[in-house]
Amino acid sequence: MTSQGQPVPAYDESLLDDVGPALSRLRRRVGGGRGDLTRNIVLNLVGEAAGRITVGGVAEEMGVAQPVASRAIAACTAEGLLRRVASQQDGRSSLLELTDAGESARRDYAAEQRRAFEEITAHWSSADRLQFARFLTRYGQDASAWTARGRSEE
Repeated sequence: MTSQGQPVPAYDESLLDDVGPALSRLRRRVGGGRGDLTRNIVLNLVGEAAGRITVGGVAEEMGVAQPVASRAIAACTAEGLLRRVASQQDGRSSLLELTDAGESARRDYAAEQRRAFEEITAHWSSADRLQFARFLTRYGQDASAWTARGRSEE
């Protein structure tokens, strides 16, 4: 069913079934190595949270156990990309912030991803490239909202 309650034409079912594997391939192929992808995810989460996210929050957003997120955050901290700061609301809690080097690494990775996008879609029409970029951005925003609602549609 579509979001408007209309049935999806049968010929589109296999295309929709391919979305998950296609997104997985994007994650694996468009980033650098596995560590680069994990680091980029952590840096983006911390950057988007603007100093209001904990290790537990990163773990939740990544969909991983807290020790997994802790290791990724420790690696970023050791590289000088993140710092921990005491929470003003709860002195027992640490919040994460990007350092200047972390913000620079985040921007560099975004530029690398843009270059990859432009190379991958170089043979597309400009209209198709921009439409896909709009849909991909919208999908990311809607996915964030869906997660924030606690996946209430499940």
